[in-house]
Amino acid sequence: MTHAPLELMSDSALARLNARIAERKIKTCGDEPVTETWQEALMSRDGRVAYPVRDGIPVLLEDYGILLAQLNAD
Repeated sequence: MTHAPLELMSDSALARLNARIAERKIKTCGDEPVTETWQEALMSRDGRVAYPVRDGIPVLLEDYGILLAQLNAD
């Protein structure tokens, strides 16, 4: 989506993301609600977007990414 370099999301950031997912506050870039917690994620170094890693495979499709600004929104 942004072609920015990616890095593994920290455990603390992932915990925060999963808390927001549990609250039903996160949607994908494809405007679908995220209902399952993520075990791993890759995020852009600029902290704008994250992608799930499922069974060790990054899912780098735009519709599956999430904008991390949602972590701070209410």
